[in-house]
Amino acid sequence: MKTMRNSAYFKGRGAQVNTHNKFVAQRYVAEHVEGLDEEFLENSGTQLINEHPKKIISTNDSPDLPMGYSVNPYQGCEHGCIYCYARNAHEYWGYSAGLDFERKIIVKRNAAELLERQFNAKNYKPKVIMLSGNTDCYQPVERKLRITRAMLEVMLAYRHPVSIISKNSLVLRDMDILSEMAQLGLVHVAISINSLNEELRQKMEPRTVTAKGRLNVIQKLSDAGIPTMVMCAPILPGLNSDEVPEVIKAAADHGARAAGYTIVRLNGAIGELFTDWIHKAYPDRADKVLHSIAACHGGKLNDSRWGVRMHGEGKLADSIRQLVKLSIKRYMGGARIPELRLDRFSPKNGKQLNLF
Repeated sequence: MKTMRNSAYFKGRGAQVNTHNKFVAQRYVAEHVEGLDEEFLENSGTQLINEHPKKIISTNDSPDLPMGYSVNPYQGCEHGCIYCYARNAHEYWGYSAGLDFERKIIVKRNAAELLERQFNAKNYKPKVIMLSGNTDCYQPVERKLRITRAMLEVMLAYRHPVSIISKNSLVLRDMDILSEMAQLGLVHVAISINSLNEELRQKMEPRTVTAKGRLNVIQKLSDAGIPTMVMCAPILPGLNSDEVPEVIKAAADHGARAAGYTIVRLNGAIGELFTDWIHKAYPDRADKVLHSIAACHGGKLNDSRWGVRMHGEGKLADSIRQLVKLSIKRYMGGARIPELRLDRFSPKNGKQLNLF
């Protein structure tokens, strides 16, 4: 579908168009504002699509990612963050990385059952599981479906370590489980905050909790003894990069023990989506932002090179790296996140679990 920079701005959505899925031979297009095609541009409601996978744990062999396993109960995300790298994965399901990603949510209702089954496999070896390695496990639909909570119940029963990343305050609902896991050294929580500017958040991450709300989440988790950090991710040079010290200070003041960051990279369809969005949302600075992002990735918006794709390279990327490093040192000092325990895992602990 052609980008439409002069069309109406879809409030409450990050993507403004449905980009073409390269895996689909035929596609609908909207060549005119009138006619049969116009329904495909409507900001329609969210649709849940049930998926029935045979396993839920994915193995990660990327050399620049620390976690060996990841689990994602949902594919697609209503949060609608325009920069989300997970958008590209939606194309494998036959959907667009654009608006489809935000309103066609694939749900794995049997995730907890599959998790327990894999834990009981004879050849299973525990590694830290990243929960939300792809899309947010606490996105709005979780409030009703409670799939993430069911998985945490399994992990607690089996004493399996998990690292969670989210930007939704719904994580506080599960503080009872997380607190118990924290006492056993089995959980970390990372809260993603990349801006304290509410106007920017509403456009860039339209269905997420406010920065103030996320700081409150950090405070409550920390007060409950749950190791919590902030992820300044992603940093978009020329858009939110100047906020890094302020974000890290605010997180530290609310109990965060550590901070991490990534610099945005616009791989695949995300490059087209982001370019369309930035020209609509911030036309006065669009070119500057795009050029700054490219300056961090060898002159390109997309970057898949191991070791540099997350943090970029070049003078601008180096200056951001130093800004993050100095901010952590100044506001967090020697605070640390403890390593998670793998030695507590025991399948026999979960044999009495009767969830299903």
